[in-house]
Amino acid sequence: MRRLRREGSMIRQGNEERRFALRMALRLPIIVSGRTEGGEAWSEPTETDDISTIGALFHLNQKVNVGDRLYIRAHRPDGSPVEVTARVARTVPAIYGTARVGVQILEPNENWIRLFVSWVADEHAAEAEKAENNSDGADRSKA
Repeated sequence: MRRLRREGSMIRQGNEERRFALRMALRLPIIVSGRTEGGEAWSEPTETDDISTIGALFHLNQKVNVGDRLYIRAHRPDGSPVEVTARVARTVPAIYGTARVGVQILEPNENWIRLFVSWVADEHAAEAEKAENNSDGADRSKA
C-alpha cells in the first residue's frame, strides 16, 4: 500500500531541512533525458522511488550535478503522457555506481500536479475497491 506523507519544498533552518508538499511512495516508470557536460544528449529509463507535488526521487546511472536541467516523461494511470522540465536538487551515491537523484519540477508544474493527483486518485479507488470486495466476502460468509 502506498502512503502519502506531507513533506515538500525545502526550507533550511540551520542544518535541519523541512518539507511541505504531499509525497507518495510510487514506482512510476519514467524516462529521464538531459545533456552531458560536453553537450551530448542522453536518455535513461528508470522508475521513481517516490513523487511529490513538486518533484521526484529516482536512481540514475547517468552522472548529473545539482542544478542540471533534466526532462522527464511519465504517464498517468489512463496512459496519457506527461512531460516536464526539472532541476536536480540533490544527488546521493547509491548502489552499483548509481545515484539517487532528487529533482524539483520547473515547468509545466500544473502537468506534474495533475500526474500526482491522478495517481493518488487511482490508489484511493483501488483501496476502496479492495475494501468493498473484502466486505462482500464477509457478507457472503455470514449468509
